[in-house]
This record gives sequence, structure tokens and C-alpha cells, in this order.
Amino acid sequence: MERICIQCHAVLAQETEADWCPACGGALIERASNPALHPTAAARPEVDHRGIALPRRHALGGIITPQ
Repeated sequence: MERICIQCHAVLAQETEADWCPACGGALIERASNPALHPTAAARPEVDHRGIALPRRHALGGIITPQ
């Protein structure tokens, strides 16, 4: 399960304890994570200072986004 903001769609890290989105103040919901979007479960996501999980980056640069 992952927590996501219903307003700005920010994905929070598992260890972040918050009732509201730290980016916009929107409400948080829990949804089942899609294993196809996270092929390496051992790799921990990069988390910013607010506790939001940042998108994965490609080795050559750029952000990997699902289709």
C-alpha cells in the first residue's frame, strides 16, 4: 500500500507520518501499489525533506514515468 495525495498526487514515503499532504495540504488516501511500476523492490525511493518519494531517474538522466 502507498499513500497518495488526492489533490497534487504526491506519493509519500512509507516512513513519513502525516495526516495531510506536506506539499499542498490535501487529504491522503491509501492505494495498492502496482508492482509493474516498481521492478526493483529492494531499491528504496529517494525522499525529499518533506517526506515525499521522488520519481525514479534513468541512469542517463531524466525521470522515468509510467505510460
